[in-house]
Amino acid sequence: MEYNFLKTNCSDAVCTLTISAPKSLNALNSNLLKELDDFLDHLDAGTRVLIITGDGEKAFVAGADISEMQNLTEPEGVAFGKLGAQVFRKIETLPIPVIAAVNGFALGGGCELALACDIRIASNRAKFGQPEVGLGIIPGFSGTYRLTKIVGMGNAKEMIYTGRAIKADEALRIGLVNAVYEPEQLMEEARSLAARILKNAPIAVRYAKQCINEEYDLPADEAIAYENTMFGKCFATKDQKAGMTAFLTKSEAHFTNE
Repeated sequence: MEYNFLKTNCSDAVCTLTISAPKSLNALNSNLLKELDDFLDHLDAGTRVLIITGDGEKAFVAGADISEMQNLTEPEGVAFGKLGAQVFRKIETLPIPVIAAVNGFALGGGCELALACDIRIASNRAKFGQPEVGLGIIPGFSGTYRLTKIVGMGNAKEMIYTGRAIKADEALRIGLVNAVYEPEQLMEEARSLAARILKNAPIAVRYAKQCINEEYDLPADEAIAYENTMFGKCFATKDQKAGMTAFLTKSEAHFTNE
């Protein structure tokens, strides 16, 4: 499929996806979300890490497209919110790690896109916020759910109730991002992070993500039992034998994803 709003660069098991609608600061409209959905459905099977960023220096994603939302009816609003929520859930549940490299404004839907990723790193020019209440709506792409999970209820309520945008250093302080870099370092650091992930057994990384996602809302006993099952499954892989043999022989492990 030809994409009008996405740029892709995939090599060496790492795929970089750039949201590209610079005239609107990469705002999310229905067509862009549908392209993103299609991209995720057709992501190359050899990809082991996905990096998502925004085109240009000003914005990661400045939000959802207000010009599209302005005259929506209630059922149309539900449908638009469901589209975004379903696409972001697909990102969250991809079997591979997803890194958000936030290079500028990540507001509304842009903040929610970053929240759906596994790891968020930011430029020191980045700003995060959920300004929806100032527009007469609430976060609609699962922001009330994920923001609370990531930064805690008090921080999430303050951000959402006030609509206040926070700078990268405050995002780091409350745990919204993992690290902050100079703008010119951001993508290099994202690729470096991806490279560190690639050194490890791909099946183990997939199982670890699956455990973290599945166990988060489970009672403790169920979560621990689930982890134990997945831990056992690792011992059925060739990668486990390769990794432990390499450790014991003080050699470099060569993982085959088997």
